[in-house]
Amino acid sequence: MKRPYEKPVINKLVTGLMNKYGRSPAYSRKVRSEIDGVPVEELVSKHGSPLYVYSERTLRQRYRRMYGAFSTRYPNVAFGWSYKTNYLAAVCAVMHQEGSLAEVVSAMEYEKARAQGVPGNRIIFNGPHKSPAALEKAAHEGAMINIDNLDELYDLEAIAKKLRRHVHVGIRLNLDSGIQPQWSRFGFNLESGQALEAVKRMKNGGRLVLKGLHCHIGTYIMEAAAYGRQVKKMVEFAYEVEKSFAFSIEYLDIGGGFPSHSRLKGSYLSPEVSLPSIDEYAEEVGRALSSALRPGDVPKLILESGRALVDEAGWLISTVTATKRLPDGTRAYVADAGVNLLFTAFWYKFNIELDREVGGVNEPSVIYGPLCMNIDVIDEGILLPPLLRGTRLVISPVGAYNHTQSMQFIEYRPASVLVAMDGTVDLIREAEDLTDMTRREKLPARLKAEGRGA
Repeated sequence: MKRPYEKPVINKLVTGLMNKYGRSPAYSRKVRSEIDGVPVEELVSKHGSPLYVYSERTLRQRYRRMYGAFSTRYPNVAFGWSYKTNYLAAVCAVMHQEGSLAEVVSAMEYEKARAQGVPGNRIIFNGPHKSPAALEKAAHEGAMINIDNLDELYDLEAIAKKLRRHVHVGIRLNLDSGIQPQWSRFGFNLESGQALEAVKRMKNGGRLVLKGLHCHIGTYIMEAAAYGRQVKKMVEFAYEVEKSFAFSIEYLDIGGGFPSHSRLKGSYLSPEVSLPSIDEYAEEVGRALSSALRPGDVPKLILESGRALVDEAGWLISTVTATKRLPDGTRAYVADAGVNLLFTAFWYKFNIELDREVGGVNEPSVIYGPLCMNIDVIDEGILLPPLLRGTRLVISPVGAYNHTQSMQFIEYRPASVLVAMDGTVDLIREAEDLTDMTRREKLPARLKAEGRGA
């Protein structure tokens, strides 16, 4: 194919020298022609571009690896799959087949879990907004409700009265684990005495029975020792509650926040170098439980990991649709996927691979998405050879939060597929069309096209 004429541009290209990131600016370009043995071009030809692709093998391997790390260090472990991380039905089903509970943070997610066939007593209901109707349904079905605020506590007392029985609940804590900024907007603060006062109010009300403690210290936590400090404080508080109010704490839910190998923008080192292994996190938690718990006490340890389980199991295939030069001479490409599908592009630098070997000299380039918005940038500083229109870009890891936060804005949302353990490809979400945008809309009769002038 003959290249169109392009006016020559002189840019200084630095080659051969190491930089602060530990690699040469002219590092070898990365090529990925298949995902789990299925050719990228075959996936696109059948399901279109852009396309979310998930690996069932990776999902199951990562779940088993993480569960094994914790369960070999503590005998009573359960995982709660974080629905907000990715609530595609097929992804959730894999996690539930592996034994995970459902962890939800809204009435919508609660309904999603129930529609998946998850019984109420295997749902953890978190989040700062739970309507009285949602709380009543969850209480009636035996869900693990972790109370976030006093208004919610009062609502549950009224529900317990209506149901004419005690309702078992947990309470969400926020505490200083050494991580900044401290997530203080959720739950009751431990150090200020707020959490103890909430438990006192619960005891005096006589309708709620405290069975568990929940605490989620943040996201993408890069210090394993923070979980050890968190667990020790939660165990100490559990014993204080037991002594003062005779509540017996049956579970300690330490939330999630474990990082994937997504690379934070501005990070000098690769995630493989800068992040602790999952065994280091598990070791800190196991050691803290061993030292803080009394002999014979083995409350259930619940983890609500999402990102660390699913992120590396997801890719987004995109296609270069146009090339151009910016006024300063920078090479720019327009792809058919942007921040509408990759919300995490605002804080992660993705791994971007080509679907084929491409000749030519690497040069600093920008990859824009398809949106008519200046903020639609996938990568503003990537070294690429000259790419032709039609080149596929394989972007990863994108399994966490990108699908759930994808936008029906300017472009339709694309299809999603799951590569099964045996290499077959299942369509797990169809590409959208106009009906997905309009089926809920109502057009007043006076605004319909009939009778309009030219």
